[in-house]
Amino acid sequence: MRRFIKFYVLSLFSISSLFAQSKKYVVHTVAFYNFENLFDTIDDPNTSDDEWTPAGAQHWTKEKYEQKLKNLSRVLSEIGTAENSNAPTLIGCSEIENRGVLEDLIKQEKIVGYDYGIIHFDSPDQRGIDVALLYQKKYFRPTSFSNIPLLIYKNKPVLEENNNEDLGDVEAKIDVKNRVFTRDQLLVTGFLDNEEVHIIVNHWPSRSGGEKASSSYREAAGKLNRKIIDSLQQINPMAKAITMGDLNDGPFNKSIKMALGAKSKKVEVPEFGVYNPFEEMAEKGLGTLAFRDSWDIFDQIMMTKSFIEPDFSSFKFWKAGIFNKPYLIQTSGKYKGYPLRNSLTEAGFSDHFPVYVYLIREKL
Repeated sequence: MRRFIKFYVLSLFSISSLFAQSKKYVVHTVAFYNFENLFDTIDDPNTSDDEWTPAGAQHWTKEKYEQKLKNLSRVLSEIGTAENSNAPTLIGCSEIENRGVLEDLIKQEKIVGYDYGIIHFDSPDQRGIDVALLYQKKYFRPTSFSNIPLLIYKNKPVLEENNNEDLGDVEAKIDVKNRVFTRDQLLVTGFLDNEEVHIIVNHWPSRSGGEKASSSYREAAGKLNRKIIDSLQQINPMAKAITMGDLNDGPFNKSIKMALGAKSKKVEVPEFGVYNPFEEMAEKGLGTLAFRDSWDIFDQIMMTKSFIEPDFSSFKFWKAGIFNKPYLIQTSGKYKGYPLRNSLTEAGFSDHFPVYVYLIREKL
């Protein structure tokens, strides 16, 4: 009888494994990458980009610019390919000067065949750096997009009276004299294959002046992010939203844990809540950037609860990762082990590692 029970259990296990293996899935990679100062070589009189010119402090020449484009395109072509042979379907990006640099990027040999489209708005950032979304036209069809300003001011509380209830009506609230100009939050809605998803691309206020002194600005960014998601869920309670970007805060900071309300464990995510798979990585000491030999994960991709339900008949989150291949890492000098960034002598990759998630769905 024991032998029969053992055989029966093993048979069930084998059948279950075979059934699981027989299922086929559609996989899409969603990535985010801070390009670290992707400037062209032309001086824009309306922004503070003087150092990123041939005569500027960075000696930013045509040769360096072209090498930077090649470097970035190599990375974009390889993100997530350990589990998905296709390059990322959706790529959120930050620290780009204008649409022109993205047009140059998507023409690079490594990625030109993926036929990326661009969604980009100029932001009010004083350095002239923006966020944008690249998407493979074959798989993603945008239906609407908008840039939502983050309204924060010097010497004013930012969490209580930050942004209009109506996200599209902000002109009356803009106080130019006291405003802290930072990147807008980019909201893109579209169809991934035949399924509607919403993407928010972020580059939250920096830690200039110190982490503590600037924390309220990022908390305001988290609150605006939460408001955008709330507006989507009011229209459709099951709205599938992904928010990603360089948040200039780690998964444990108030901007993410409290203002946005992200949770690290799927079972703890409430209805209409947000799941952050990168908090668990941070607990293990992993990072996307380093400062004074301390690693943190500023680059994160989070999603609404509708992406973590156990039914794979529609797109769901599978797993997340940090793309930190050896060629992206400094091999010598003071910053050995850090991301291989730009220097005065060479165009590197970035001072951040890119991050990615896989979305999967059972094939019909």
